Amino acid sequence: MTPITSLDQTTAIKDLIASRRARIGIVGMGYVGLPLALLFCEAGFRVTGFDVDMRKVETLNGGGSYIVRIPATEIQVALDTGFNATEDYSEIATMDVVIICVPTPLNDYHEPDLSYVTGTVRSIAPHVYERQLIILESTTYPGTTEEIVVPLLEAGNPSGLKVARDAETPGFYVAFSPEREDPGNDSVARRDIPKVVGGCGPVAQNLASAVYEAIFNRTVRVSSPAAAEMTKLLENIYRCVNIALVNELKQLCMRMGIDVFEVIEAAKTKPFGFQAFYPGPGLGGHCIPIDPFYLSWKAKEFDFHTRFIELAGQVNLGMPYFVVENIVEAMSRQGKALKGSRVLVLGMAYKRDIDDLRESPSLTIIELLQKRGSQVEYNDPYFPSVGQGRKYALNMTCTPLELIPEFDCVVIATDHSHYDYQDIVTKAKLVVDTRNATKGITAENIVKC
Repeated sequence: MTPITSLDQTTAIKDLIASRRARIGIVGMGYVGLPLALLFCEAGFRVTGFDVDMRKVETLNGGGSYIVRIPATEIQVALDTGFNATEDYSEIATMDVVIICVPTPLNDYHEPDLSYVTGTVRSIAPHVYERQLIILESTTYPGTTEEIVVPLLEAGNPSGLKVARDAETPGFYVAFSPEREDPGNDSVARRDIPKVVGGCGPVAQNLASAVYEAIFNRTVRVSSPAAAEMTKLLENIYRCVNIALVNELKQLCMRMGIDVFEVIEAAKTKPFGFQAFYPGPGLGGHCIPIDPFYLSWKAKEFDFHTRFIELAGQVNLGMPYFVVENIVEAMSRQGKALKGSRVLVLGMAYKRDIDDLRESPSLTIIELLQKRGSQVEYNDPYFPSVGQGRKYALNMTCTPLELIPEFDCVVIATDHSHYDYQDIVTKAKLVVDTRNATKGITAENIVKC
């Protein structure tokens, strides 16, 4: 721990940040925490990554990577600059800044599950010291930082430290800054994504902004952690609502014999007032399928029902069921029953060209098909096997594409760029395309849904 003896301690902390002598601890070495750690390493900071998963810790310390878009060479460069990973939370006491990047999923009742956040905060609380800066990045509902994180930090600190909301009050500083990772998006550099920051008081605000300004080209300051928490929810609910709109329009267009993708391409030629969103088999990823339910749950505390947002969530949740019904209908037209059939699902990731299974609609589609008596297999270049997760227990291995002719139906659930769709259509008896991946291919065995 770097001692701070100056009377103006906040200035001293800023000096540590500006000189790259501040020690940065990042809790959670997943899809958010690891890229963030690498950004700090590139900027010259000494970074320690914390994770309870020893496999991740050992992989990182050995110079390896478990995320496809992050090559092992980047990990090795970080190690050469002082990066290390650990499961030992006592090392929090040696950090100047601690950033929490852990999952915030939904439970079985579509209610917020903050167990990862609360567990992490309880683990670090005994090691928090005066003038240390704690930042939460995990997506959550407005009020989490001040209503849950701060009280847990205060209750778990053996020195009785409290959150400091000004420079004169002794204590630690707390802020919230939502992650804005977009896996698979190579068009925008990570440091070019503006960082929203809301602090518990002006000092925390200034310090957190200084931390992020060291690695991001722009920070956007808001008045409170709650405003920053709501900002993240708005961003993702905006996408959720618009995707639900086009998902519902797709169902209508199918009944009317209209190609919804043709309609979207025509509509987006309008140079103002329209942004294109595309339908699919359902929503995936950690944020967009989850955030509407986080806000709806919190809104009930204020006797407010977010009916519009909840409806969008319901439309998107229903898309895997819609896909399965279309598979049943398409096979029926060929004189085949779903029960006892062999179905190959192409793509397990929740979107194109990434290795992320979180909330993937493919998982739901497979489970629904299995419940109806179909023998289901999958192919995905990013997943040689799929075992057990929070909401699935598939225990399957990747099926080679060469076996496509053996299946009664091939379902394109994720439109990975690795696939040769013309070849797939040629070999398959029936193709159900949920992503418009076969655009431009004419064949009688293609069914789009």
